[in-house]
Amino acid sequence: MYVKNTKEILDKANKGYYGVGAFNINDLEFLQPIVSAAVEKASPVIIETSEGAMSYAGDGDFRRGAKILADMVKTLANEADVPIALHLDHGHDIDHVVAAIQAGYSSVMIDASAKPYEKNLSLTSEVVKIAHSAGISVEAELGKLVGIEDNVSVSERDATLVDPGEAKDFVDRTGVDFLAPAIGTSHGAFKFKGEAKLDFDRLRTVKEFTKMPLVLHGASSVLPRFVEEANKYGADIQGAKGVPYDILKESVKYGINKVNTDTDLRVAFIAELRKTLYNDKPQIDPRKLFKPAMAAIKEVVMERMEVLGSVGKA
Repeated sequence: MYVKNTKEILDKANKGYYGVGAFNINDLEFLQPIVSAAVEKASPVIIETSEGAMSYAGDGDFRRGAKILADMVKTLANEADVPIALHLDHGHDIDHVVAAIQAGYSSVMIDASAKPYEKNLSLTSEVVKIAHSAGISVEAELGKLVGIEDNVSVSERDATLVDPGEAKDFVDRTGVDFLAPAIGTSHGAFKFKGEAKLDFDRLRTVKEFTKMPLVLHGASSVLPRFVEEANKYGADIQGAKGVPYDILKESVKYGINKVNTDTDLRVAFIAELRKTLYNDKPQIDPRKLFKPAMAAIKEVVMERMEVLGSVGKA
C-alpha cells in the first residue's frame, strides 16, 4: 500500500488529532523492523532518510543511494497492508531534494532554517514549485532546534524558537505542506541539561495560525532502559536524555502530527548489539548478531505508535 504523497497520511492525522511516527533508516536492518511494527500495530508510518543515509546507501553517490533506499521501501511497502511513505529528512540543497524526488520519495524536507528568513522563504518556495510539479509534498522548518533551559532569557528564547506570525506568513507565501516549528527540542541523545521543556503556548498559536500538520524534530525519548544497557556493555552515553512520552502526548494534543525519531532507534540497536556481542563471543554470523538489535527497534517503534495514537489508524 505504498502512499505516493506523505500529505495524505498527515492530513488524515491532522483531522484525527493523532501523530504519525517518522523513523530514520540507513539500511535494511532498520527498515524491516519499522515496517513490521507498522503492520502489527495497523499504523501508518513514515520512513525517513537523511542526506547522509543517501550517500551511505550509494557508497558515496547520494543519487544512487536515494534510488536504492526508495526501491527497498517500495518493495516492503507494496507487500504491507498499511500506509507507508518515504521522506527526505533535512534536505539542505536542491541537488539532494531533486535526487529524492527522482528516486520516488513521497515527500521532501528543505531545511533552510539556519538562513535568514527571506532566504529560507525563497529557497522553500523554489522547492515547493519543483516538488509539487512532481506530485510530491514538502516540509520546511522555522526557528532553531535548541533545548529550552531554565536560565535562558525570554529574549533568547524568542530569538531561537519559531515566531507564530512568521509561521503563518511563511506557510501562506511558500505553499509548503507541513511545517516543523522549533518549540524547544534538539537533535541527538543529550537534548536537555535539566527537565525537558517545550513551549506549548507557542505550538498552540502556530497551529491556530496555520491549521496544517506540524512536525516535531529532535523528538527521541532516549529510553533509559536502552541507555543503561548500552552503557553496561561498553558504550559511553552517560547523561543521555530525551523527550519523555508524556510530553510527546502533549505535543500531539496541541497540534503535532509528525514525530521524528532517529536517536531512539540507534541507541536501542547498539544496546542490543553490544549485549549480543558480549554474550555470544563465538558468533560470526551478522544475521544472528543483528536479529536481537532489530527486535529492539521494533519494540521502540511499536511503543511510540501507542504513545502517538496512530495504532489502528491504517
